[in-house]
Amino acid sequence: MNAAEDIFARLKQDHDKHRALLDRLKACGPADPGRAALFETLTKELKGHAAAEEQALYSTMLRKPPTTADTRHSVAEHHEIEEALNDLAATDPQSGDWQAKLQQLDHRYRHHIDEEEQEHFPEFEEYLTNEDRAWMRSVFERRKHEETAEAEVTPERKEDAKE
Repeated sequence: MNAAEDIFARLKQDHDKHRALLDRLKACGPADPGRAALFETLTKELKGHAAAEEQALYSTMLRKPPTTADTRHSVAEHHEIEEALNDLAATDPQSGDWQAKLQQLDHRYRHHIDEEEQEHFPEFEEYLTNEDRAWMRSVFERRKHEETAEAEVTPERKEDAKE
């Protein structure tokens, strides 16, 4: 496996983990004692992954003019997903709104990662040097660990979020 396949395979590995966490969370009822912990795990995973991906992959792709628009689009989606996570954290977990907002988050996130995996990653590979690939993998691994450890559940209603 070359370094480009390695970084994209590594990112997809996280995406698969996130899909599984979302599936488990959607299967939990409001009274499920593990739901809060599962939501916290999902939140830290998504926030840590997004931050590390931006620092490793997207900082590199911003320097490649043909990929700038797709890069900006993906980073904007990261911020929308974070707002959705924060809004969900600010919602009463016993309410029907919580489950509806989780469904919206799930739909938005799956759209985002499907777009990355099916469209952006294959395109990005064309513009990467071997040095880019090695740098991205090392930065992602280091930053993913650090960013996930620092990530927090941040209750903030969408309408209260700063633009």
